[in-house]
Amino acid sequence: MRTPFEHGEFLGLKRFPALDGLRAVAALMVVLFHSQGPDWLQGWLGVQVFFVLSGFLITTLLLREESRKGRINLREFYRRRAFRILPVYFLVLVLTAAGLLVAGEFLRDPLGHDFPLYLVFFNEFGHGGPYGQSWSLGIEQKFYLLWPLLAFVLCSPSLGRSRRLGVTLVLMAVALAAAPFTVSADPRGWPVHYFSVLVGCLLAITMHSPRGYRLIRPLTRPWVTVVAAVLFVGAHLSVTAVSNALDKSWLLPTIPGFVSVVPLYAVAVALMLPALLAPGPPQWLLSRRPMVFLGERSYSIYLWQSIAQGVVIAILPASAGVGRWLPTAIVAVVLADLCYRWLERPMIRLGRTIGQRRQMALDAAGGH
Repeated sequence: MRTPFEHGEFLGLKRFPALDGLRAVAALMVVLFHSQGPDWLQGWLGVQVFFVLSGFLITTLLLREESRKGRINLREFYRRRAFRILPVYFLVLVLTAAGLLVAGEFLRDPLGHDFPLYLVFFNEFGHGGPYGQSWSLGIEQKFYLLWPLLAFVLCSPSLGRSRRLGVTLVLMAVALAAAPFTVSADPRGWPVHYFSVLVGCLLAITMHSPRGYRLIRPLTRPWVTVVAAVLFVGAHLSVTAVSNALDKSWLLPTIPGFVSVVPLYAVAVALMLPALLAPGPPQWLLSRRPMVFLGERSYSIYLWQSIAQGVVIAILPASAGVGRWLPTAIVAVVLADLCYRWLERPMIRLGRTIGQRRQMALDAAGGH
């Protein structure tokens, strides 16, 4: 039986609206986790959803560029990345630091102690504080400095695409093997987060190949998409139980359960993603306009959340539970929308314009 979603259709998709919806869910999960949201929601795992999504989307874009042009333009990749990530990141960092300075808390706050780490994206080795949520940017920024070089320059099509798959699997193995040596560090087991990003990269590489896509295609059947989504929700809600079981397991005696469960969760996210790319109820639900709206602003929501919570605490100092997390989420969305309209989108457009003008100049020079 032919699935309604084939490899050619996947390659032809310019946007994945359901993945915007998934980003919205992930961002709100993290906001609720940091603002007294319900424990059963397991909001801390929203970051792992971001990691897998990031690996999948960025690798898919690079693969498509390589297919169209025969190679990727590293300069343009880094330019797009810089104009996409840096403006909002540094704006919120400066505003957060300024707020601490005004309050006379900067030197006593973890952000004050670790400020140099935040400037060079080693955030994950900081000690929390009001910009502590940005630790995930430290993981991603360093990863994407090296990933295009390893996966697309050293593994160019002329050298065989199978080498790219091999490099990805080796890097995943290294991330897992390194984790036990970091369980006494802060943060504990940090290499597992690179594994999560690489799981998304692996899915993108697999789906880009006709042969690999044949392995994934059963997950795109309409009825399977529903089953996959239900199973993922069940797996998500079982994370605490699995983590506790791993804590007591003799198989991984030196690794905390909350670290051991991350690679398993990342694989579960990757297995669900094809269900969100193909037509079906999960895709329909996450592609609704409110979900896409929030997903487009998810990066800003994620970064503004601590300032949003500070605003809520200043106005409602006795707030707790739903009285804390609901207004925090609303304020974060409002701030993120303003930032998205007036900074994020204009800077992305500026980056594209600079790239286009440079390409036009190169073409004109070549013409002469």
